[in-house]
Amino acid sequence: MTLKKLVLYIVLVLLVVVAFLGFRVYQIVFTPNTDFSEEKVSVYVPTNSTFEEVKALVAPYLKDMDKFESLANRRGYSSEVKAGKFELKKNMNTNSIISALRRPVAVRVTFNNQERLENFAGRIASQLEADSISLLHAFREPKFLEEHGLTEATAFTLLLPNTFEFYWNTSAEKFRNQMAKEYYRFWNEDRKMKAEALGLTPAEVSILASIVHKETTKVEERPKVAQVYLNRLRIGMPLQADPTVIFAFKLVSNDFDQVIKRVYYKHLEVVSPYNTYKNAGLPPGPIFMPDVNAIDAVLHPESHDFIYFCASVERFGYHEFATTLEQHNVNARKYAAWLNKQTAGN
Repeated sequence: MTLKKLVLYIVLVLLVVVAFLGFRVYQIVFTPNTDFSEEKVSVYVPTNSTFEEVKALVAPYLKDMDKFESLANRRGYSSEVKAGKFELKKNMNTNSIISALRRPVAVRVTFNNQERLENFAGRIASQLEADSISLLHAFREPKFLEEHGLTEATAFTLLLPNTFEFYWNTSAEKFRNQMAKEYYRFWNEDRKMKAEALGLTPAEVSILASIVHKETTKVEERPKVAQVYLNRLRIGMPLQADPTVIFAFKLVSNDFDQVIKRVYYKHLEVVSPYNTYKNAGLPPGPIFMPDVNAIDAVLHPESHDFIYFCASVERFGYHEFATTLEQHNVNARKYAAWLNKQTAGN
C-alpha cells in the first residue's frame, strides 16, 4: 500500500469515527429523552439532595437514564445539584433537561380563611418545602416577635391573605421575613394614622377585623358591624361577640375541627381570655385571618350609634341593628323564633 493510499485510508477511518462520535453525541444531547404524555411535569428537588437522589426523582420521566447521567457528568451538573421546583416539558432533549434542572421556577403560595397560626403553617407547608414545625418556630421566635412588637398571640396579625410567588425551597425564616415586608407595605402611613385615630394599634385593628370578618360575609355591611364594636369599646361594654366564644370553646376543648353553628350557655361559660362575654376589651389575638376588606372596614367604619345587632330573618345573611336593649330584644326574639322553627323542621 502506497503512502498516499495509507493516508487516505486513515483519513476515511477518522471521518467514520468522528461521524459515529458526532452521531452518538447528537443522540445523547439533542434527541428527545422524556417519557410522559403531559405537556409538562414538575420535579421537586429537596435541599441538600445528591445527584443519586435527583436521578431517582427524574427516572419516571426519562427514556434513557444513561444518556442523562453521561451528559450531567460532562456538564458538571452531577456535582452542582440545585434545590427547588423544576419543570420538564414534553419531548425535551437531555441537554434541555439538565438546563431546566438548573433553573428553579417560582410557586404560587396562596392562603386565606385560616383560624390559627397552626392552620396557616400547615397550609404553607403543603406549598413549600419548609415543614409546619419550622414555620411555627420561625413566626414564634422570641427575637423576631420582640423586633416587631408582637406576641405569640398577635403574630398571626402579621399575615395578610393573598397570593405570593416564592421558590419552593424558600426557608421558613425567609418566608417569614417576606411576610413581614408585605405587612409593613400594607400598613402605610395612611392606614397607621387611621388606626391611631381610632385609638388602636395595627395589631388591634386586625384583631377586631377578625371578629368583623366572622360576623358577616356581606362586605358592604362590615363597616356598620365594625362601628358597633367600636361603640362598645368606647363605652367600656364587653364586645359579647359570638365568634370569639366559638373560638374560645374550640381552643379550650382543643378541637378546631368541630362545627358550632349556634351558641349555647355552655359556650358562653367557657373560661378563656378569648371569651368576650366574660372579658372586656379585645381578645389577646385574632380569632381568624381577616381579609383586607375586613381590616379596611375597621379603619373606615360607618358612623352610627348602634350598640346591638343580631341576624335578620328578612334579609338572609344581613343583620338588624339597634341602639337600645329593648329594640335589640325584639329583634333577637324574632330571630330565635325563626331559628327554632328551622331546627324543628330538621
